[in-house]
Amino acid sequence: MQYAPAANRYSQMTYNRCGKSGVQLPAVSLGLWHNFGSIDNFENGRSIIRNAFDKGITHFDLANNYGPVPGSAEENFGRILKQDFTGHLRDELIISTKAGYTMWPGPYGDWGSRKYLVSSLDQSLRRMQLNYVDIFYSHRPDPATPIEETMGALHSIVQQGKALYVGLSNYTAEQTSTAVAVLKSLGTPCLIHQPKYSMFERWVENGLLDVLEANGVGCIPFSPLAQGLLTDRYLNGIPAGSRASKPSGFLQEGDVTPAKIEQVKKLNQLAQQRGQSLAQMALAWILKDKRITTVLIGASSVAQLDNNLDTLKNTVFTKEELDAIEAILK
Repeated sequence: MQYAPAANRYSQMTYNRCGKSGVQLPAVSLGLWHNFGSIDNFENGRSIIRNAFDKGITHFDLANNYGPVPGSAEENFGRILKQDFTGHLRDELIISTKAGYTMWPGPYGDWGSRKYLVSSLDQSLRRMQLNYVDIFYSHRPDPATPIEETMGALHSIVQQGKALYVGLSNYTAEQTSTAVAVLKSLGTPCLIHQPKYSMFERWVENGLLDVLEANGVGCIPFSPLAQGLLTDRYLNGIPAGSRASKPSGFLQEGDVTPAKIEQVKKLNQLAQQRGQSLAQMALAWILKDKRITTVLIGASSVAQLDNNLDTLKNTVFTKEELDAIEAILK
């Protein structure tokens, strides 16, 4: 049966202006880092994406190496676009991708050279069967390539019509300040920055958010749930089949310490007092800062996506709640 988007999709979502640009992004965006690769169930991923759009999520975030295997998340997303987002629906989407981590062997398949960024985006466009992406990111700074070269590549990509906007990811406050200035001098302003940010990872508060605000750049934190640690999954240790139970991945068994579990339990109690799940409170805590444009979530099921979207029913904190969270996190 042909997919028909929900008619009320835009009334279900809050949209925030991205920095000083003309772009508005949904308060919650969907990332395809996990669960959309070649090893995953295609129809499940397709259902998640369709449901996300039905609920007003217009922004879908990818990277060249998302999978596994690398590239397969873009390929699957391209298939879904071709099957379900026909006609003018592409114009209702903000699609982003990135390059900066290892994608193919040899000296031209990694980091931040013009050669790599341009070649990678060309490959990404072919995988997604698109003429352009809305946002193209430098996925990480390259210590061996002049920042002028990396930013110049982003600028030329916009000039060529392969991306409408550009962004940065994983850049420090100082690196961001330099990169933003270079982009501005070229005439292609930086739209957005994508840093790792959660209750357990707060480096962005030490300068980066100030740089973004001063320069009119939006912010879209990734890993806001600390790879699942800020959910109710680890309240009683490491369950079988969880991310931390697997030998590979970004959440390791050593990250789930007794001290962390104790913090998670206390945060969970506070979330329950607010009438939220821990995941919902953790997402709301990110969104409380007006410098945050949107928060980037992953989802392995439609039910999980819907649960996270319920965050938007309560994003306001009292001073007492915020003080209690700070006391727990110390």
